[in-house]
Amino acid sequence: MRILDSHLHLWDPAVLTYGWLEGPLRRRFGPDELHAALGEMPEQRERAFIFVQAECLPEQTVAEVDWVSSLAVQAAVRGIVARAPLEQGAEAGDLLEELRANPLVVGIRRNLQDEPRSFARRDGFVEGAGCVARLGLVFDACVRPEQLVDVAALADALPELIIVLDHLGKPPVGSAERPAYPDATTWETDIRELAARPNVSCKLSGLPAESSGEWSADQLVPFLDTALEAFGPDRVMFGSDWPVSVRADYPRWSGAVMSWLSTRTTPEEADAVLWRNAERVYRLV
Repeated sequence: MRILDSHLHLWDPAVLTYGWLEGPLRRRFGPDELHAALGEMPEQRERAFIFVQAECLPEQTVAEVDWVSSLAVQAAVRGIVARAPLEQGAEAGDLLEELRANPLVVGIRRNLQDEPRSFARRDGFVEGAGCVARLGLVFDACVRPEQLVDVAALADALPELIIVLDHLGKPPVGSAERPAYPDATTWETDIRELAARPNVSCKLSGLPAESSGEWSADQLVPFLDTALEAFGPDRVMFGSDWPVSVRADYPRWSGAVMSWLSTRTTPEEADAVLWRNAERVYRLV
């Protein structure tokens, strides 16, 4: 078994500034902490990661990329999804060029989940996202369910842009005691509509963080099933969202996903979800 985790965060408040960090997350999460989190997992033949920007100060974007690059070997990071202010349109081009010069940078994320509806439809944002496509980079879309229609519109406006949806669009999953599914009908309709765009893939990540209480694997299965049915086994990829999904220790979440995959996919399809899809989409080969 091999796992290419498509959604890893690393940070250190002593190195960079993260205004959103609080509580148990406000401490260093680096390679040592990652290896400790992986310690209880059965040994894998191969394990690697794609780092996703962790919302440090915008002016520290390049510093974050440089810091993670310095840890890449120790943390088995094969790719970096960096931050860029795409809403600045062509003015973001110089920063994108600078980021692209780092061979580890494979994608860009401008976090949209706290932006107003239609932010990703604005002319400046579409222009900036077009620069991402021209540079051969992937765009990570971190949105809430009501913004899925905006991601679909962006995919239509830029069919050459490869988009990866983070965390299944953050659906309302409820809790182990009160699962939300099948009440999440709007999310399901919009996720299926988004999946009709061939330039969009989806990360199976982040669901434990969306739980309103203690989570269970059974609670999350319908959401995973919907994503797999909508996108197919060639356009979904495993991600841990470590350490943000702190309520889900790494072995528990990865074990839940692998157990679910064993009942839904062939071994070849499971390898695609756990490794090959992320490798292909982020152009790591």
